[in-house]
Amino acid sequence: MKPMGGNGWAVGVDLGGTQVRAALVDASGQVLARAAARTDAVGGPGAVLQQIQQLVAETTQGIAPSVLGGVGVSAPGPLDGEAGVILGIPTLSGWVNVPIVAWLQEALALPVRLENDGVAAAIGEWRFGAGRGLSDFVYVTVSTGIGGGVIADGRVLRGRGRLAGHIGHMTIDPQAEVCSCGNPGCWEALASGTALGQYARQQAALAPTSHLAAFGAALDAKQVVASARAGDALALELLEREARLLGIGIVNLLHLYSPELVVVGGGVSQGFDLLHPGIAQHVARRALPPFRGTPVVAAQLGQNSGLVGAASLILLPG
Repeated sequence: MKPMGGNGWAVGVDLGGTQVRAALVDASGQVLARAAARTDAVGGPGAVLQQIQQLVAETTQGIAPSVLGGVGVSAPGPLDGEAGVILGIPTLSGWVNVPIVAWLQEALALPVRLENDGVAAAIGEWRFGAGRGLSDFVYVTVSTGIGGGVIADGRVLRGRGRLAGHIGHMTIDPQAEVCSCGNPGCWEALASGTALGQYARQQAALAPTSHLAAFGAALDAKQVVASARAGDALALELLEREARLLGIGIVNLLHLYSPELVVVGGGVSQGFDLLHPGIAQHVARRALPPFRGTPVVAAQLGQNSGLVGAASLILLPG
């Protein structure tokens, strides 16, 4: 293979609490090759860094190093993108002050850049997806946790220490579950894919006639969506609750950032068509009138938003 137009390629890496993924991406945002592995959370940073090396090797097999611009890494925060250090990941133990950029640059002999996963996905959708051409939009990823990124006035909103965008830690209900960050009632603790799975297991145990009960301890958000598509009453109720919680958080984002568009991605967004009516209902009910017409759409790049955005850190720096 040769790079299109001589612009070169980059590898995007998405480090998540459940999976670590890598993709070879060209300058037009097209994913040319991809690979994934279940995150070795037990093995800690050292084991995961070895996984990243292997995935980069898999996606660049047969590619001359001279056409590779480098590797962009998206990861949960908090992190210091300028220093290349992950400060702490609440959903992964042992990830405190990890100099991931220095380690990977030495191991891969390539330039490496680091960005918060939600911000990276926002960049991907801004450059190549649903937010292309817009000056103001918010990206929300609903997966193991909830993260996001904000494009404001035509630029990435980074904030002090490049820490802006931790939208999953807005308090939605101070009397509710304690989040992995230690605070009660965070949006992430209530509406993430992990939270949906946990709540589903609790409710399925009380509803033995539901199709969900058959999954037992293995029940997760993906199975809730699949069962809702099959018409399971409990699954539909769970997604109704999920839509309400997502809608509440999205209204907060509308009021904070006044975007032209809200883009929803992450694993839970695979059920976006089922969630959207409820989200829209709660936006219409709760948002101030000037904000109610803001569209809420699914990520155009699907599960590749973060990978493409991470690669964009190399392909389109700035």
